[in-house]
Amino acid sequence: MRRVEHVMGFPVSLRVDDEDVPAEAGDAVFAWLREVDERFSPFKAGSEVSRLDRGELSPDGLSADLTEVLHLCEEYRIATGGAFDVRLPGRGLDPCAVVKGWSVQRAAELLTAAGARRFCLNAGGDVVVSGGPWRVGVRHPEHADKLCTVLALTDGAVATSACYERGDHIIDGRTGRPATGLLGVTVVAPTLTEADSVATAAFAMGPEGIDWAAAREGCEVYAVDAGRRVLRSRGFPVSGT
Repeated sequence: MRRVEHVMGFPVSLRVDDEDVPAEAGDAVFAWLREVDERFSPFKAGSEVSRLDRGELSPDGLSADLTEVLHLCEEYRIATGGAFDVRLPGRGLDPCAVVKGWSVQRAAELLTAAGARRFCLNAGGDVVVSGGPWRVGVRHPEHADKLCTVLALTDGAVATSACYERGDHIIDGRTGRPATGLLGVTVVAPTLTEADSVATAAFAMGPEGIDWAAAREGCEVYAVDAGRRVLRSRGFPVSGT
C-alpha cells in the first residue's frame, strides 16, 4: 500500500509492505487524521479547541480525546518549568505541538490493529515505523537539500523540531519570546506522541533541553546548537551505512 495525502497542513505518506492488509486500513488512517484536524485545529472556528478557547465549553464537558491531549500538554508544561506552554499570554489555546504526534501515533495503532506488521507513516517529517529495519534521514537545519544524519530504526518513532519550515514559531513560555540556542532537535522514542512533544519541548528550552530530553526514559536525542555543534545521546541509533 502506498498513499500520500495533505492533511492538517502537511503531507502525510503511508507505506505498508504487508500484502494482506486491506485498503480500508489506509482509509481509516486518513479519515482519522482529517477528523483530528476538524476537532483540534485552533485555526478552525468550529473545532472543539476553538470552542473551548472562546469559553463555549466547560472543562467537564470536553471529549475524552481532548481531555487526554490537554493532560499531556500540562505534563510537559510542568516538566519543562513552563518553557513548553500551549496557553501563551496574548495567544489562543494551541495544542498542536502535542496533537500532531498523538494523532499520528493513534493512526499507527489503527494500522497495527488491522494486521500491518511492516509499515512507515510519515507526517510532515515526523515518522512512525514498524517491522524494520528502516533508515530515516534527518534534514539539515540550514540546507534543505542535505541530511545531517541518518538513523536506523526497527520499531518506534522519530520527530524533529526546528525553524526551517515555519520560522520562529516555537516560543519559550518562560520568556514569551522565540526559543533560541538550538537549530534543530531530533528525538527517537517508542511512540510519536512522546518523540514529537519532547522534541518541541526541548527546542523551547534551548540548550538545556538537550540533557532534559536525553534523560527521559526511552528517548535518544540528536541536536545542532546555534554554534553548529552536533550533540547526541550515546544510544542515538545512527545508521552505519
